[in-house]
Amino acid sequence: MVAVERAGAIGHTLRSLDQLADRLVVRAAASTVIVDLAGREFDGVAAVRLAASSGATVLAIGQHEDTELRRRALAAGARRVLSYNKLYADGPQVVATLLAGRY
Repeated sequence: MVAVERAGAIGHTLRSLDQLADRLVVRAAASTVIVDLAGREFDGVAAVRLAASSGATVLAIGQHEDTELRRRALAAGARRVLSYNKLYADGPQVVATLLAGRY
């Protein structure tokens, strides 16, 4: 969330697929969604699929060595899958690039 705020955007932390579905209805297709693939309270790939199917631009974040999960997230509709380290090191720039439509 810090990266989102430092990029000048407003973020919302959602903890379930139901919350994501509700938020996507409110925001319609103009949404940009960042999904933590290792979320404990939801299936990250299902969250990517839900967000992408609504027309949202989806960036997924996960462990860099989990190539199978990365492949599944991309197949589900993630525009990109970045490592936690990349988001930590370059978070505001990553978010700004995503919001500008350059991912």
